[in-house]
Amino acid sequence: MSTRNEPAKGTSPNERDREVYDRELRDFLPPRLFDVHVHLLDEGSRVPGSEYAPRSCYRKFGCTFTREQYLEWAAAWLPEQELHFNAFGNPGRETDRGRSAAYVGSVSDNRRFFGMALVSPADPADEVARRVEENRLVGYKPYLNYVENKPTSEITIGDMLTEAQMAYADARGLAVMLHIPRPGRLMDPVNQRDMVAICRRYPRARIIFAHIGRAYYLTGVRDGLDGIAACPNAYIDTAMVNHEGVLEYAFRRFPRDRILFATDTPIACLRGKSVEINNQYAYLMGEEYEVGTSIFDARGAVQFTTFYYEQLRGIRLAAERAGLTRTEVEDILFNNAHRLFTALGATTEER
Repeated sequence: MSTRNEPAKGTSPNERDREVYDRELRDFLPPRLFDVHVHLLDEGSRVPGSEYAPRSCYRKFGCTFTREQYLEWAAAWLPEQELHFNAFGNPGRETDRGRSAAYVGSVSDNRRFFGMALVSPADPADEVARRVEENRLVGYKPYLNYVENKPTSEITIGDMLTEAQMAYADARGLAVMLHIPRPGRLMDPVNQRDMVAICRRYPRARIIFAHIGRAYYLTGVRDGLDGIAACPNAYIDTAMVNHEGVLEYAFRRFPRDRILFATDTPIACLRGKSVEINNQYAYLMGEEYEVGTSIFDARGAVQFTTFYYEQLRGIRLAAERAGLTRTEVEDILFNNAHRLFTALGATTEER
């Protein structure tokens, strides 16, 4: 496994990977992709003295994942695509939120590359505003890890963001990337109520529900999108969803012009695939890194490609089954995000 300051190993496509691209993706993908869910970090983004866990995916990349590292990876794996993206730091205890925002802002131009700040409910709204405005960011991402003094299973969306933080996002028309909490995820009635409520209470904020509401398996998405589908400021991103049934459901039941391609890179750069098992899901891993509900193929029984390719394969199959046109596919993979983030970026010039 890579450790700090070692070069990344095993990040280049092999012959099987190239076959996947040539046979399944080359003719399907548009010339430009817009990935709205990327974690970027440099050496300065960490709290001084902190280290990533021994099996953190960031160790594969030398404990950083910079804009240049992502573009270098994409040049090998997506050789005919121009990559655009929206990025934020790693929402972990190792991350210095202020330094992370500064780094993401430094590599964003609000034309091709965009950035968000990480936010904790402990951050005063004026500090969040300063972090966003000084670094010309388009919004922010809360995370349940930042909620203190409450069992993880009981955290609500309202615990992750303060009213003052959301009032600022609404006033400025910012984007908020929400990784929803609670074990039931999208199917939790508290989440469903709160997802609609936050969209309606803050109609000028663009609320992006990451991972299709963390619905990685089919029973986790059925009948769960209708409430936010009716909210014009609600979006969903496809990060780490490779289940073609889940994607097809979203393509059929959610407004297609508010579905955004996303990957969760650099996690998506690892070799593995998310699979549904008895109304649950697990990450089958071809590399010994810990990612959520990961199961490592220690015997090497399977030859894996990357989560990134598996997500694109799932989108391709789902698009075919749902009858998406070529234009609709290009909208999901690029145009929807380009329109949204270009508009968000333009507001940074008005502040």
